[in-house]
Amino acid sequence: MTPTARLHLSPELPALLDRIDAVGRSLDAEADAAEALGRLPEHSARALLDTGIVRAELPRSLGGHEFAPRQLIETVERLSYHDAAAGWTMFALQLVTGSTAAYIGDAAAADLFPDVAGGQYALVAGHGARPGRAVPVKDGYLVSGNWQFASGMAHATHVHSLIQVEDTGEMRVLVMPKSQVTLDGNWDVLGLRATHSIDYHCHDAYVPHEYTYPATTTTPVNGGAVYRLGLVDMAAIGHTGWALGVGRRLLDELKEVVRARTGTRGAAVDTSQFHAEYATAEARLRAARAWASEAWGDVETALDSGDPLTTEQETLLRLVLSHATSTARDVGSTVHRWAGSAAIRRGPIDRFLRDLNTGTQHITAGPVVLQSCGVWLSGARPEARWQFLDLVQ
Repeated sequence: MTPTARLHLSPELPALLDRIDAVGRSLDAEADAAEALGRLPEHSARALLDTGIVRAELPRSLGGHEFAPRQLIETVERLSYHDAAAGWTMFALQLVTGSTAAYIGDAAAADLFPDVAGGQYALVAGHGARPGRAVPVKDGYLVSGNWQFASGMAHATHVHSLIQVEDTGEMRVLVMPKSQVTLDGNWDVLGLRATHSIDYHCHDAYVPHEYTYPATTTTPVNGGAVYRLGLVDMAAIGHTGWALGVGRRLLDELKEVVRARTGTRGAAVDTSQFHAEYATAEARLRAARAWASEAWGDVETALDSGDPLTTEQETLLRLVLSHATSTARDVGSTVHRWAGSAAIRRGPIDRFLRDLNTGTQHITAGPVVLQSCGVWLSGARPEARWQFLDLVQ
């Protein structure tokens, strides 16, 4: 086994969490401004990038920290606790930039990631669910398409998009300068307003072949074992951490409401029903977090040993994400029910509830993925395997 085949556990995690906490304390004060902008203020984004949160998912061979999956989950969980939109923005940049660095060819990697340790590297945002069209031409492709939900695009230098090669039908992922696409600027939503998750499009944009890679690859060009997860399984890391962090923050905010209202006339939070529901929400969130750690710990063992993931492991990663997301949504319902007017006035509870209700709509935790998990786990299609978010024969 080569050294890069082993799973790397980075010693940088505690220091990174401390830096996130230091920046995170200022995010509440800037939340209204960020929502009005539709993105993080530039100084906030820069401060978060300077913590090394994106570098955490970049390969060590390029100068990154190359965190293991559970370290990445904890990183996203911590930032999302401070601010749901900031957590979503940064884990999107973390995922797309990290996967680009891992799977892109050597020449393109040298161009895009010249000095990661020194902070000189591309920031990549984009979407990989709806493919654009790629017409083969000499040494590359002419690409046209419309893509949605490019979270973090305001802070990106480059765009990542799924493409389907004409004639062969092959699915690939491209990376190209942001200047080659038109940003539609249409992020008008109730929650996650500060993520700048806009749509974008291009027509006949030239992309060299070396700036693309097979969409389903699990063989990294750069970096170690964590990148053998492939793009879709890596996406589950950030979404899981986000749901856990947002759920935790909402329960802690409700605790502040309890502290202020306990003992006042007619306080609903003094009832036995409230205490039982709070305890139930606490138990469910802690259980979701524990199961996420268990499932990802099993995957980390497989990655470290060089084994491919089984269909059961890939199914459980998707089910863990679905469960964490639905648990956070249920926690949000409990908080909304018992927080009273604190849930409808401008403030952290209102903002986190809106962000939560938007984030839980993401396709990775949608009902179709949950149904497919049940199909495989029930034994209805034991020979099926995962391709992207679909269970196929």
